[in-house]
Amino acid sequence: MDSIFVVAEEGVPLLENRQPQHGGGSGGGLTAPAMVGEILPEHQQFTPPQPFNFVDHPVKAGSSDPDQRLASLDIFRGLTVALMILVDDAGGAFPAINHAPWFGVTLADFVMPFFLFGVGVSIALVCRKATNKLATTRKVILRTVKLFCWGVLLQGGYFHGLGNLTYGVDIDRARWLGVLQRISIGYFLAALSEIWLTRNMTVDSALAFMKKYYIQWVVAILLSALYIGLLFGLYVPTWEFEASKGNSTLVVPHYGRQFEIVHCGLRGSLRPPCNAVGYIDRLVLGEKHLYQKPVYRRTKECSMNSPDYGPPPPYSPEWCLAPFDPEGILSSVMAAVTCFTGLQFGHIIVDFKIHMKRILLWTVSSLALLLFGFFVAMLGKSIQNSATYFHPSLITCKLHFCASGLLVLVISGLPLSKPLYTLSYMFLTAGASGIVLTFIYYLVDVKHIRKPALLLQWMGMNALIVYVLAAGELFPAALQGFYWRSPSNNLVDFTESFMQTIFHSKKWGTLAFVILEILFWCLFSGFLHKRRIYFKF
Repeated sequence: MDSIFVVAEEGVPLLENRQPQHGGGSGGGLTAPAMVGEILPEHQQFTPPQPFNFVDHPVKAGSSDPDQRLASLDIFRGLTVALMILVDDAGGAFPAINHAPWFGVTLADFVMPFFLFGVGVSIALVCRKATNKLATTRKVILRTVKLFCWGVLLQGGYFHGLGNLTYGVDIDRARWLGVLQRISIGYFLAALSEIWLTRNMTVDSALAFMKKYYIQWVVAILLSALYIGLLFGLYVPTWEFEASKGNSTLVVPHYGRQFEIVHCGLRGSLRPPCNAVGYIDRLVLGEKHLYQKPVYRRTKECSMNSPDYGPPPPYSPEWCLAPFDPEGILSSVMAAVTCFTGLQFGHIIVDFKIHMKRILLWTVSSLALLLFGFFVAMLGKSIQNSATYFHPSLITCKLHFCASGLLVLVISGLPLSKPLYTLSYMFLTAGASGIVLTFIYYLVDVKHIRKPALLLQWMGMNALIVYVLAAGELFPAALQGFYWRSPSNNLVDFTESFMQTIFHSKKWGTLAFVILEILFWCLFSGFLHKRRIYFKF
């Protein structure tokens, strides 16, 4: 499970509605008005009674009511949750859609950026009317802590997973970082920048838009520069880790345990064993608290069934058994930039009211991100295919980074890599997020074609609880805990086996089971929506 989200903890926050709706979308009213400054989702909006002299002024054709909720963001979020379930549960049967072993991107590698991008958009809409900055900051901090703690609880190993009926965890080996933890970091940085770094001014031109938010752009650039500087400039020494079993001759006995030695002693490596991302996590968190089954175990060096998991080939490198966290500290810095990108897309919703102007700005921005991502990735292929690291003289001067060294890094480019969350990967996936949101916005909020996406909209309204129960495996694992005589005789395994029997194929039966699972969670979310139950932290 490497895919999530603050977004639902916002109660799927979008724009509150103060005028009667004229078609399109479902929704209801609350029995009490919302708190001042709080932006409620469509399903919780309150329309106050109108005075005698109330006149319903129609919205100009081709424009959008600034206080009208966007259903497209709910659908975008629901689509992301459905995609997450698909790649998590069907990725084993279809390795092509599972996460790329190290370099490159697959369908699964778009899930995390989609969530981060949606978080950024939501922040722009929620914080636009925050009048008390200190109170809003306290709420952001509290929500960040809640998300981080939920992430530790779900991914720290405290609950058994599918096919593993065990409970409890050795605190000495708990995983501290994960999906929700990364979301909380991106949310925290983007939300604080929206609260404190936005200028109070009216946007009436592109220049005014840049003046209002340019400090946030500077912060995003500084985060990217910090990431690139550490990724290529940090010296990674030779290191060792406790091996579960030896698969090379470099095993060193130590107090009755076995350790593998990984020889590094270099800078700028983007390969699995010697990159700065893993080094910082080992240094700060400790290798026992990292993800113990990283994706690079599916590379050709580590798996005979690559790109799927499999037995290691003869004389496989020692680092194949080493831990690595795909949601590490340094990579989360670059992941936060995706939140900042979504934040700017949300600003376009807030400051521009014409539908086609929003679509034009979103499309141009998304295409620019996509093209730049491809450009940087193409240049970065030279790193992936030939050099494993830059010579230190190109990276650093005596104590600090040289401007010429940083220029070499930019010119050389960076390959696409989700585990490292490289610059090219950030650009490419953020651009794809913008394209998908733009397409959904045009169909749903401009053309009002909502019924075909109603199931996804329901799931987007309660994305967080679906993530906790489905991606966190709490619900299917709980079902597996009830079995008849043998642990294999449970409802989850029986249903999957039944679908495989019907389709006469393990692979396609698994896919059918996952589609049935997605449909179940859509209907479950719809049931919660009809009952007006919405989960948030």
